[in-house]
Amino acid sequence: MDVRIAEDWKAVLKDEFEKPYFAQLVEFVKKEYSAGTVYPSGKNIFRAFDKCPFDKLKVVIIGQDPYHGPGQANGLCFSVAQGVPFPPSLQNIFKEVNSDTGAPIPTSGELDRWAEQGVLLLNSVLTVRAHQAASHAGCGWEIFTDAVVRAVSERKRGVVYMLWGSYAQRKGAIANPQTNLILKSVHPSPLSSYRGFFGSGHFSKANAYLKSLGKSEIIW
Repeated sequence: MDVRIAEDWKAVLKDEFEKPYFAQLVEFVKKEYSAGTVYPSGKNIFRAFDKCPFDKLKVVIIGQDPYHGPGQANGLCFSVAQGVPFPPSLQNIFKEVNSDTGAPIPTSGELDRWAEQGVLLLNSVLTVRAHQAASHAGCGWEIFTDAVVRAVSERKRGVVYMLWGSYAQRKGAIANPQTNLILKSVHPSPLSSYRGFFGSGHFSKANAYLKSLGKSEIIW
């Protein structure tokens, strides 16, 4: 199946695109887009891969579901387009970056700059119906994104996995802690951020680890 995704990722994931579940997933997604409003826009479904080349990948951040409000989801987990107000979890991420590294809180919630430095901002489910959280959960995306995490784990060493919340920790469990840096905390949601996300120091720890391997640090 010809999937519109960055060529380097297409080579890595080509076997996945030929599996029966993926064909079923494509049909489901096409029907959903034709029947109503679905986020992100079709051209942005695989944007996390398009913005983070496989050979540059240094950090994996796992989200759960795209934002389901108008104009929010742009294909990168936790990210929103230029000019869109920061959702609460993203506000807390920026607060922790500021506290941890001293980097100023940015004016834009668009995380392209992270992705282009090698941060894969991967949602577990890549599409969602408008105003219906988790509406595309259990339809095949999780199988695909499990395969993505597995491919990274098998082909790369020295990767930082930022696993925020129990869902992300289960999904990232395949990563080998002997050959990668696994950083875990509660989710940055306002419901949990004060129970261990704030003060976790994940962004400075990630950079210290990358530096120790001779890799360039992420400008958070």
